[in-house]
Parts: sequence; structure tokens; C-alpha cells
Amino acid sequence: MSETFANLAIERDGGIATLHLDRPDKLNALNRGLWYAIPDAMAALDRDPEVRVIILAGRGKGFCAGIDLVDHAPALAGGGSLTNVEGSAVAKRRQLYDDIRAYQRTASCFAETNKPVIAAVHGLCLGAGIDLITACDIRLASADASFSVRETRIGMVADVGSLQRLPRVIGDGHAREWIFTGADYGAQRALEVQLLNEVLPDRDALMARAQALAATIAANSPLAVQGSKQVLGFASRREVDTNLDYVAVWNSAFLHSEDLGEAMRAFMERRPPKFRGQ
Repeated sequence: MSETFANLAIERDGGIATLHLDRPDKLNALNRGLWYAIPDAMAALDRDPEVRVIILAGRGKGFCAGIDLVDHAPALAGGGSLTNVEGSAVAKRRQLYDDIRAYQRTASCFAETNKPVIAAVHGLCLGAGIDLITACDIRLASADASFSVRETRIGMVADVGSLQRLPRVIGDGHAREWIFTGADYGAQRALEVQLLNEVLPDRDALMARAQALAATIAANSPLAVQGSKQVLGFASRREVDTNLDYVAVWNSAFLHSEDLGEAMRAFMERRPPKFRGQ
């Protein structure tokens, strides 16, 4: 059985639902429609008592190339909200805060669902892709996977969840290195710092392993599995959400720096940005 949301596809196999990011021509970059479709799809899966485990994967050549800058760059470069709402400076900042909180809920829905979520990553996993997978319970990848917290390289403070969740997964020192440098890291390095549970040879092996692991989990009592997830995440959910609200307030005031505008213009003009720290 399959279902389709905007730029998403859901495949079901018994108690296992696989949620595919489905913009393969854009390397599954998250445009505005996709940011809002993901929580709707996850809510539907969370309500379905037949679903016991969810696999998050990407169609095409990569898992997720991050936020769709083509979709968002004009608003960001022009100093508006993510949804490009017109109005006073205060109104724009309030709208930006609301936009950021909405985007945060897109990542958080994987942590907040009752169902265990396995991220199956192949190819690129950049920026917003890190936000998504760090909110999942288990992360697997193929050997060709590449990971990067890209926001620093485009003049942004990451505000959708990486700053809050990545240190909890890989430790504070490794997380600071990844965040401050914005560098690319391969699957083996991601395994070494414990971002990943396992690395598989290729995408076919990755999806087979994800299905097998999901089947093992789905065979257990859903009450026990879901209860365990809730208890494991009880304290972190509260702390993460408080920190997410803080960064939303921060970015609603400081996101529109000259450096960010320069990064967006450089992206649209296909040239390296020249940051001035302003």
C-alpha cells in the first residue's frame, strides 16, 4: 500500500511504514511545501495503530541536500520572513519567529511521534537533513553517505534542531567541530563519532537492513516499544524545545545579517561569498 503527500511518498509493509522524501530532481531539498507536508504525514502515521515502526528515506541520488535555497533565498536575501510576508520590521520579525518554530516542528515530529523512527541515509545529508536524522531514534547509512552542518557556511545559526540534538548524539566536542567548520564528513567518520548505528555497502543493502531492523522492532509489544521511546525522550524533549525556542528568538532578531544577505546573493550568482562579520 502506498500514499502520497506533497513531495512525499509512504509505502507500507505490515507494521512498517517507509516515508520517502520525494523530490529526487532537487536531491530532496526541503522547499516550503515539504516543510509543512512532513508533519502532516507523520501525524497520519502516528495515529495509525497498524504502524509500529517508521523508516525515513530519500528517493533518488541522495537523502536530503538541506533547505531549498532556490525557494528561500529571495526572502532571506531581502530581509523578509521565510514565507516572505510584507509588513513592519516588528511584524516581519514576529512572522520569522513563527516560521522558524513551524520548521522546528518538522524536525521534532520524528522525536515526538510514539513510533520508533529509523533514518536510512544514502548520498548527501546536508543542513536540514541533519536536523531530520538527529531527531530520529536510529540512523543507518550507505557507504557513499556524506554529512554536513552547512548553516555556518552560509552565514546562519542553525535553528531547526542540529544545535540542540547533534551534541546529544555525537558528543559536545565533535558537534562543535562539525557545526563551526561546516565541513563534509563521510559515513565512516559519522560511524566513528556514533552519529550512525551502522554503515552498509550500498543503498540496496541499507534499505534491506532498515527493513530487517524495523521488522525486529515491530515484532515486539508496541506498548513496550512506544513506552520505552517516551521514557527515553522525556527529559530531552523538554530541554530541546526550550533551546529551540531560544534560537528562534535569536534568529528572529539576528538572522538577517549582511553576511546572510551576501551568502544568498552569492548562491544565486554562483560565486563564493565574502563574509565581513556584519
